Amino acid sequence: MNTKLIMVEGLPGSGKSTISQLIADMLREQGMNVQLFQEGHLEHPADYESVACYTEKELDQLLSTYEEYAELLKSRVIQNGNDFLVPYQKIKNELGLDELNQLWDEISQKDIYELPFEQNRRIITDKWDRFQREALISDSIFVFECCFMQNPLTVGTVKYNVQKQEVIDYVMQLGELMKPLHPLFVYIDQPDIRSVFGKAVRERPKTWSDGFIDYYTRQGLGKAKGYHGLDGTIQVLEERKNIELEIFDLLDISKAKIDNSEYNIKTCKEEITKILKSI
Repeated sequence: MNTKLIMVEGLPGSGKSTISQLIADMLREQGMNVQLFQEGHLEHPADYESVACYTEKELDQLLSTYEEYAELLKSRVIQNGNDFLVPYQKIKNELGLDELNQLWDEISQKDIYELPFEQNRRIITDKWDRFQREALISDSIFVFECCFMQNPLTVGTVKYNVQKQEVIDYVMQLGELMKPLHPLFVYIDQPDIRSVFGKAVRERPKTWSDGFIDYYTRQGLGKAKGYHGLDGTIQVLEERKNIELEIFDLLDISKAKIDNSEYNIKTCKEEITKILKSI
C-alpha cells in the first residue's frame, strides 16, 4: 500500500469517527504503524485545536494584564515566525486552572479558527506543509478525521461566507501539498442530510446541537441567506455538501466514496478493504 496519509471526511453524523477508527484498526491488523487523529485532538500534527494566535505586541499586552500567570503562559507559547501560539486548552488541562475563566475566555477569542479567513488559511497551510515534510520521514501511516476539508469549509463558508472559489482553492492547495505522501481521500456519503443530522442531534448532548445550530445560522452563509433553526442548519449543510462534492471531483489524488446510509460496519469494512487494496 503506497500511502502515508488517509483522510476521512463527511457531514456531522455520517460516521467519520467510526470509519476512521475502523481504517486505523484494519491497518494495524496488517502490522502497520498507524497514528490516528480524530476531531478535537489537541496534538494534531497538521491542524490546531484550541490554540490561539497572537502578535508579539498582543501577547505582551495579555501577559501584562495577567501578570501573575505571565511566566506560566510564556513558557508554553510556541513561536512560529511572527506568530505566537498559545495552546490554551492543553495548558488548562495540564494545570487544572479551571477558575481562570476570564483568562481562557479572552485567549479563546484569538483562537486560530476565530481569525480572519486569510490569516487562518496562512497559518493552517503552513502547519500542513510542515506536517508533510515530517510525515515523509516517519515510519507511520497517518489517519485524519475531518480536518482536511471540513475545517476550511467551516471557517470559509459557514463562518465567513467567502467566495466559494476561495474555499475550493484552500482545500485544493492542501491537497497539492500532500501529494508527496500519496494521500487517500475517503468521503463518507450520506444522501439524506436531514436524517443524518437528526441522528447526530439525538445522539449528542443538547449543548452540542444548540451550539452547532447557532454557529451554522447566526453568521456567514446561514446569516446571509436568512436561515434559522434546525431547518436552516440543514440548508447550510446541503450547500456545504455541494461544495464538498465539487472539491471531491476536482482533487487530483486517490479518492473514494463510501455510502454509509445503512451504518453497516460489515459493508463498510468490505468497501474499505477494496479501497486499500487499490492504492
